[in-house]
Amino acid sequence: MLSKYVSIGDKLDLETIEGTNDLVSNQQEGRKYYRSQVYDIVSEDQIKIAMPMEQGKIILLPVDGEYNVCFYTQTGLYQCLGRIIDRYKSDNVFVLVMELTTDLRKYQRREYYRLNCVLEMKSREVTEDDVNILNEHVRFLDTDITFNNGVMVDISGGGARFISKVRYPQGANIQFVFSLYVSGALNEYKLIGKVLLSERIENREDEYEHRIQFVNILNDDRESIIRYIFEEERKNRHRQRTNYL
Repeated sequence: MLSKYVSIGDKLDLETIEGTNDLVSNQQEGRKYYRSQVYDIVSEDQIKIAMPMEQGKIILLPVDGEYNVCFYTQTGLYQCLGRIIDRYKSDNVFVLVMELTTDLRKYQRREYYRLNCVLEMKSREVTEDDVNILNEHVRFLDTDITFNNGVMVDISGGGARFISKVRYPQGANIQFVFSLYVSGALNEYKLIGKVLLSERIENREDEYEHRIQFVNILNDDRESIIRYIFEEERKNRHRQRTNYL
Protein backbone atom coordinates (compact mmCIF):
# COMPACT_ATOMS: atom_id res chain seq x y z
CA MET A 1 0.00 0.00 0.00
CA LEU A 2 2.83 2.41 0.82
CA SER A 3 4.42 2.39 -2.64
CA LYS A 4 0.98 2.86 -4.22
CA TYR A 5 0.63 6.34 -2.73
CA VAL A 6 4.07 7.53 -1.57
CA SER A 7 6.91 8.25 -4.00
CA ILE A 8 10.61 9.02 -3.65
CA GLY A 9 11.01 12.77 -3.27
CA ASP A 10 7.64 13.34 -1.58
CA LYS A 11 7.81 15.86 1.26
CA LEU A 12 6.83 14.82 4.76
CA ASP A 13 6.47 16.23 8.26
CA LEU A 14 7.56 14.45 11.43
CA GLU A 15 5.75 15.34 14.65
CA THR A 16 7.24 14.12 17.91
CA ILE A 17 4.98 11.90 19.98
CA GLU A 18 4.72 12.78 23.65
CA GLY A 19 7.09 10.62 25.63
CA THR A 20 9.33 9.83 22.66
CA ASN A 21 13.07 9.61 23.17
CA ASP A 22 13.66 12.86 21.27
CA LEU A 23 16.87 14.32 22.62
CA VAL A 24 16.59 17.31 20.31
CA SER A 25 13.21 18.63 21.41
CA ASN A 26 13.00 21.15 24.21
CA GLN A 27 10.54 19.53 26.58
CA GLN A 28 9.26 22.94 27.66
CA GLU A 29 8.12 23.67 24.12
CA GLY A 30 6.05 20.49 23.75
CA ARG A 31 5.94 18.56 20.51
CA LYS A 32 8.28 19.50 17.73
CA TYR A 33 7.91 19.32 13.95
CA TYR A 34 10.53 18.54 11.35
CA ARG A 35 10.38 18.79 7.55
CA SER A 36 12.02 16.07 5.44
CA GLN A 37 11.44 14.08 2.25
CA VAL A 38 11.38 10.46 1.14
CA TYR A 39 14.88 9.30 0.09
CA ASP A 40 14.03 5.67 -0.70
CA ILE A 41 11.25 3.10 -0.21
CA VAL A 42 12.76 -0.08 1.20
CA SER A 43 9.56 -2.10 1.66
CA GLU A 44 5.86 -1.60 2.35
CA ASP A 45 6.63 -0.77 5.99
CA GLN A 46 10.10 0.74 5.83
CA ILE A 47 11.43 3.93 4.22
CA LYS A 48 14.57 6.01 4.17
CA ILE A 49 14.23 9.76 4.63
CA ALA A 50 16.66 12.65 4.46
CA MET A 51 17.72 13.82 7.90
CA PRO A 52 15.87 17.10 8.60
CA MET A 53 17.63 20.45 8.75
CA GLU A 54 16.93 23.67 10.61
CA GLN A 55 18.66 26.93 9.72
CA GLY A 56 21.18 25.05 7.62
CA LYS A 57 22.09 22.57 10.36
CA ILE A 58 21.49 18.79 10.36
CA ILE A 59 19.11 17.62 13.11
CA LEU A 60 20.30 14.26 14.45
CA LEU A 61 17.04 12.62 15.39
CA PRO A 62 17.59 9.70 17.77
CA VAL A 63 17.25 6.01 16.96
CA ASP A 64 14.05 4.60 18.54
CA GLY A 65 12.39 8.02 18.37
CA GLU A 66 8.70 7.71 17.45
CA TYR A 67 6.87 10.22 15.27
CA ASN A 68 3.57 11.02 13.66
CA VAL A 69 4.40 11.09 9.93
CA CYS A 70 2.42 13.16 7.42
CA PHE A 71 3.21 12.58 3.72
CA TYR A 72 2.44 15.22 1.08
CA THR A 73 1.75 13.17 -2.07
CA GLN A 74 0.33 13.75 -5.53
CA THR A 75 -2.99 12.24 -4.40
CA GLY A 76 -3.28 14.06 -1.07
CA LEU A 77 -2.14 13.90 2.53
CA TYR A 78 -1.45 10.56 4.23
CA GLN A 79 -0.64 9.92 7.87
CA CYS A 80 0.84 7.07 9.92
CA LEU A 81 3.11 6.47 12.90
CA GLY A 82 6.76 5.56 12.50
CA ARG A 83 9.92 4.75 14.47
CA ILE A 84 13.53 5.50 13.54
CA ILE A 85 15.52 2.26 13.50
CA ASP A 86 18.84 3.44 12.02
CA ARG A 87 20.73 6.49 10.78
CA TYR A 88 23.86 6.84 8.66
CA LYS A 89 25.59 8.87 5.95
CA SER A 90 25.45 7.77 2.31
CA ASP A 91 27.05 9.69 -0.59
CA ASN A 92 27.19 12.85 1.54
CA VAL A 93 23.51 12.48 2.42
CA PHE A 94 22.50 11.93 6.04
CA VAL A 95 19.78 9.28 6.06
CA LEU A 96 17.23 8.06 8.60
CA VAL A 97 15.73 4.58 8.26
CA MET A 98 12.15 4.58 9.51
CA GLU A 99 9.81 1.68 10.23
CA LEU A 100 6.14 2.52 9.74
CA THR A 101 4.25 1.06 12.67
CA THR A 102 0.68 1.74 11.50
CA ASP A 103 -1.11 1.65 8.14
CA LEU A 104 -1.39 4.78 6.03
CA ARG A 105 -4.56 6.79 6.58
CA LYS A 106 -5.68 9.45 4.12
CA TYR A 107 -6.62 12.87 5.39
CA GLN A 108 -9.80 13.88 3.59
CA ARG A 109 -10.41 17.58 2.93
CA ARG A 110 -13.03 17.66 5.66
CA GLU A 111 -10.41 16.45 8.12
CA TYR A 112 -8.12 19.45 7.74
CA TYR A 113 -7.71 20.92 11.20
CA ARG A 114 -9.14 24.43 11.52
CA LEU A 115 -7.18 26.93 13.55
CA ASN A 116 -9.05 29.81 15.16
CA CYS A 117 -7.30 33.08 14.41
CA VAL A 118 -7.71 36.82 13.93
CA LEU A 119 -5.94 37.86 10.73
CA GLU A 120 -6.38 40.95 8.60
CA MET A 121 -7.15 40.13 4.98
CA LYS A 122 -8.45 41.68 1.78
CA SER A 123 -10.89 40.15 -0.70
CA ARG A 124 -12.66 40.81 -3.99
CA GLU A 125 -15.04 38.88 -6.22
CA VAL A 126 -13.49 37.58 -9.45
CA THR A 127 -14.89 36.31 -12.72
CA GLU A 128 -14.24 32.92 -14.29
CA ASP A 129 -11.79 34.63 -16.67
CA ASP A 130 -9.91 36.05 -13.69
CA VAL A 131 -9.79 32.58 -12.12
CA ASN A 132 -8.29 31.14 -15.30
CA ILE A 133 -5.63 33.84 -15.36
CA LEU A 134 -4.80 33.33 -11.70
CA ASN A 135 -4.62 29.56 -12.22
CA GLU A 136 -1.76 30.27 -14.60
CA HIS A 137 -0.11 32.17 -11.72
CA VAL A 138 -0.06 35.47 -13.58
CA ARG A 139 0.02 38.49 -11.30
CA PHE A 140 -2.47 41.27 -11.87
CA LEU A 141 -0.69 44.45 -12.89
CA ASP A 142 -3.73 46.71 -12.67
CA THR A 143 -3.06 48.99 -9.70
CA ASP A 144 -6.68 50.23 -9.76
CA ILE A 145 -8.05 46.91 -8.50
CA THR A 146 -9.96 47.50 -5.27
CA PHE A 147 -9.97 44.98 -2.43
CA ASN A 148 -12.38 44.95 0.51
CA ASN A 149 -11.05 44.71 4.05
CA GLY A 150 -11.99 41.74 6.20
CA VAL A 151 -10.92 39.57 9.13
CA MET A 152 -10.12 35.87 8.83
CA VAL A 153 -11.37 34.00 11.92
CA ASP A 154 -10.25 30.47 11.11
CA ILE A 155 -8.06 28.76 8.53
CA SER A 156 -7.19 25.22 7.48
CA GLY A 157 -5.40 23.45 4.67
CA GLY A 158 -8.70 23.24 2.81
CA GLY A 159 -10.31 26.65 3.30
CA ALA A 160 -11.06 29.52 5.64
CA ARG A 161 -13.80 31.52 7.32
CA PHE A 162 -13.81 35.31 7.32
CA ILE A 163 -15.96 38.31 8.19
CA SER A 164 -16.50 41.21 5.83
CA LYS A 165 -18.80 44.19 5.41
CA VAL A 166 -19.29 43.04 1.82
CA ARG A 167 -21.56 40.07 1.21
CA TYR A 168 -20.36 37.66 -1.48
CA PRO A 169 -23.01 35.36 -3.00
CA GLN A 170 -22.84 31.65 -2.36
CA GLY A 171 -20.96 29.93 -5.18
CA ALA A 172 -18.98 33.05 -6.10
CA ASN A 173 -15.23 32.94 -6.64
CA ILE A 174 -13.19 35.41 -4.65
CA GLN A 175 -9.53 36.31 -4.52
CA PHE A 176 -8.26 36.97 -1.04
CA VAL A 177 -4.92 38.24 0.17
CA PHE A 178 -3.38 37.70 3.59
CA SER A 179 -0.01 37.13 5.27
CA LEU A 180 1.26 34.50 7.72
CA TYR A 181 4.49 34.17 9.66
CA VAL A 182 5.78 30.68 8.83
CA SER A 183 9.05 29.45 10.33
CA GLY A 184 9.99 33.03 11.19
CA ALA A 185 9.39 34.45 7.70
CA LEU A 186 6.45 36.56 6.52
CA ASN A 187 4.65 34.89 3.59
CA GLU A 188 2.00 36.60 1.48
CA TYR A 189 -0.81 34.54 -0.08
CA LYS A 190 -3.05 35.48 -2.99
CA LEU A 191 -5.53 32.63 -3.24
CA ILE A 192 -8.80 31.85 -4.95
CA GLY A 193 -11.70 30.48 -2.95
CA LYS A 194 -15.27 29.45 -3.68
CA VAL A 195 -17.92 30.72 -1.28
CA LEU A 196 -19.67 27.76 0.36
CA LEU A 197 -21.73 29.78 2.82
CA SER A 198 -22.54 33.46 3.19
CA GLU A 199 -24.80 34.81 5.92
CA ARG A 200 -25.42 37.97 7.88
CA ILE A 201 -24.07 37.97 11.43
CA GLU A 202 -26.90 38.26 13.93
CA ASN A 203 -27.04 41.56 15.83
CA ARG A 204 -24.13 42.99 13.83
CA GLU A 205 -25.26 45.44 11.18
CA ASP A 206 -23.70 45.10 7.73
CA GLU A 207 -21.27 42.31 8.67
CA TYR A 208 -21.29 38.94 6.95
CA GLU A 209 -19.60 35.61 7.64
CA HIS A 210 -18.27 33.61 4.70
CA ARG A 211 -16.93 30.07 4.51
CA ILE A 212 -14.74 29.43 1.52
CA GLN A 213 -13.00 26.44 -0.01
CA PHE A 214 -9.62 26.86 -1.70
CA VAL A 215 -9.71 26.43 -5.48
CA ASN A 216 -6.64 25.07 -7.32
CA ILE A 217 -4.32 25.99 -4.46
CA LEU A 218 -0.65 25.22 -5.09
CA ASN A 219 0.77 22.38 -2.98
CA ASP A 220 3.49 24.70 -1.65
CA ASP A 221 0.88 27.20 -0.44
CA ARG A 222 -1.20 24.47 1.22
CA GLU A 223 1.85 22.97 2.90
CA SER A 224 2.91 26.40 4.11
CA ILE A 225 -0.52 27.06 5.64
CA ILE A 226 -0.51 23.66 7.36
CA ARG A 227 3.00 24.41 8.66
CA TYR A 228 1.69 27.70 10.09
CA ILE A 229 -1.15 25.85 11.82
CA PHE A 230 1.29 23.32 13.30
CA GLU A 231 3.49 26.11 14.63
CA GLU A 232 0.59 28.06 16.11
CA GLU A 233 -0.80 24.93 17.78
CA ARG A 234 2.58 24.28 19.34
CA LYS A 235 2.67 27.84 20.68
CA ASN A 236 -0.87 27.46 22.04
CA ARG A 237 -0.01 24.19 23.83
CA HIS A 238 3.08 25.82 25.34
CA ARG A 239 1.03 28.79 26.60
CA GLN A 240 -1.63 26.51 28.06
CA ARG A 241 0.98 24.39 29.84
CA THR A 242 2.73 27.51 31.18
CA ASN A 243 -0.55 28.95 32.48
CA TYR A 244 -1.40 25.62 34.11
CA LEU A 245 1.97 25.54 35.89
